[in-house]
Amino acid sequence: MSVIVKNRMVQIAPRKIRLVCDLIRKKKASEAMKILRFCEKREIAIVLTKLINSGLAIASESGKYDLDNLVISRIFADEGPTMKRIQARAQGRAYRIRKRTGHITVELNEA
Repeated sequence: MSVIVKNRMVQIAPRKIRLVCDLIRKKKASEAMKILRFCEKREIAIVLTKLINSGLAIASESGKYDLDNLVISRIFADEGPTMKRIQARAQGRAYRIRKRTGHITVELNEA
Protein backbone atom coordinates (compact mmCIF):
# COMPACT_ATOMS: atom_id res chain seq x y z
CA MET A 1 0.00 0.00 0.00
CA SER A 2 1.31 3.44 -0.86
CA VAL A 3 0.37 7.11 -0.58
CA ILE A 4 0.14 8.90 -3.93
CA VAL A 5 0.08 12.71 -4.03
CA LYS A 6 -0.26 14.82 -7.18
CA ASN A 7 0.14 18.48 -8.01
CA ARG A 8 -1.14 19.42 -11.44
CA MET A 9 -0.72 22.52 -13.60
CA VAL A 10 2.46 23.74 -11.87
CA GLN A 11 3.76 26.65 -13.94
CA ILE A 12 7.29 25.31 -14.13
CA ALA A 13 8.65 23.40 -17.10
CA PRO A 14 8.81 19.64 -16.42
CA ARG A 15 12.39 19.50 -17.67
CA LYS A 16 13.42 21.77 -14.79
CA ILE A 17 11.32 19.87 -12.24
CA ARG A 18 12.95 16.56 -13.21
CA LEU A 19 16.39 17.89 -12.23
CA VAL A 20 15.26 18.27 -8.62
CA CYS A 21 13.17 15.07 -8.64
CA ASP A 22 16.30 13.08 -9.49
CA LEU A 23 17.97 14.35 -6.31
CA ILE A 24 15.35 12.90 -3.92
CA ARG A 25 14.23 9.72 -5.68
CA LYS A 26 14.61 6.55 -3.48
CA LYS A 27 15.41 8.63 -0.37
CA LYS A 28 13.63 8.64 2.98
CA ALA A 29 11.09 11.43 3.32
CA SER A 30 13.02 13.12 6.14
CA GLU A 31 16.27 13.00 4.17
CA ALA A 32 14.51 14.33 1.05
CA MET A 33 13.22 17.31 3.04
CA LYS A 34 16.79 18.13 4.12
CA ILE A 35 18.01 17.93 0.53
CA LEU A 36 15.21 20.20 -0.70
CA ARG A 37 15.88 22.73 2.04
CA PHE A 38 19.34 23.46 0.66
CA CYS A 39 18.55 22.96 -3.02
CA GLU A 40 19.47 25.88 -5.28
CA LYS A 41 16.27 25.70 -7.33
CA ARG A 42 14.14 27.30 -4.62
CA GLU A 43 10.78 27.53 -6.36
CA ILE A 44 10.75 23.87 -7.38
CA ALA A 45 12.03 22.81 -3.95
CA ILE A 46 9.17 24.64 -2.22
CA VAL A 47 6.56 22.96 -4.44
CA LEU A 48 8.06 19.50 -3.82
CA THR A 49 8.35 20.14 -0.06
CA LYS A 50 4.66 21.02 0.16
CA LEU A 51 3.78 17.92 -1.85
CA ILE A 52 5.81 15.60 0.41
CA ASN A 53 4.35 17.25 3.53
CA SER A 54 0.88 16.62 2.14
CA GLY A 55 1.72 12.96 1.61
CA LEU A 56 3.07 12.66 5.15
CA ALA A 57 -0.12 14.26 6.53
CA ILE A 58 -2.27 11.77 4.61
CA ALA A 59 -0.14 8.89 5.90
CA SER A 60 -0.35 10.08 9.51
CA GLU A 61 -4.14 10.50 9.36
CA SER A 62 -4.68 7.00 8.04
CA GLY A 63 -2.58 5.51 10.85
CA LYS A 64 -1.41 2.60 8.70
CA TYR A 65 2.11 3.86 8.08
CA ASP A 66 5.22 4.43 10.16
CA LEU A 67 6.29 7.97 9.22
CA ASP A 68 9.97 7.32 9.98
CA ASN A 69 10.13 4.54 7.38
CA LEU A 70 8.37 6.28 4.48
CA VAL A 71 10.48 6.38 1.31
CA ILE A 72 9.86 8.30 -1.91
CA SER A 73 9.57 5.25 -4.15
CA ARG A 74 8.43 7.07 -7.28
CA ILE A 75 8.56 10.74 -8.20
CA PHE A 76 8.15 12.07 -11.70
CA ALA A 77 7.09 15.15 -13.63
CA ASP A 78 4.89 14.88 -16.72
CA GLU A 79 4.18 17.57 -19.24
CA GLY A 80 0.97 19.53 -18.84
CA PRO A 81 -0.74 21.87 -21.28
CA THR A 82 1.39 24.60 -22.84
CA MET A 83 0.18 28.20 -22.82
CA LYS A 84 1.02 29.96 -26.07
CA ARG A 85 1.84 33.66 -26.02
CA ILE A 86 3.01 36.11 -28.67
CA GLN A 87 6.00 38.45 -28.46
CA ALA A 88 6.20 41.35 -30.88
CA ARG A 89 9.36 41.49 -33.00
CA ALA A 90 10.81 43.82 -35.61
CA GLN A 91 9.01 44.67 -38.87
CA GLY A 92 5.60 43.48 -37.69
CA ARG A 93 6.62 39.90 -37.01
CA ALA A 94 5.54 37.88 -33.99
CA TYR A 95 7.44 35.17 -32.14
CA ARG A 96 5.68 32.48 -30.19
CA ILE A 97 6.48 32.02 -26.51
CA ARG A 98 5.59 28.65 -24.97
CA LYS A 99 4.91 28.73 -21.23
CA ARG A 100 5.10 25.09 -20.21
CA THR A 101 3.31 23.52 -17.25
CA GLY A 102 3.97 20.28 -15.42
CA HIS A 103 2.17 17.60 -13.42
CA ILE A 104 4.15 16.25 -10.45
CA THR A 105 3.40 12.85 -8.89
CA VAL A 106 4.97 11.55 -5.67
CA GLU A 107 4.47 8.03 -4.31
CA LEU A 108 5.47 7.22 -0.72
CA ASN A 109 6.02 3.60 0.39
CA GLU A 110 7.24 2.00 3.59
CA ALA A 111 10.83 0.77 3.44
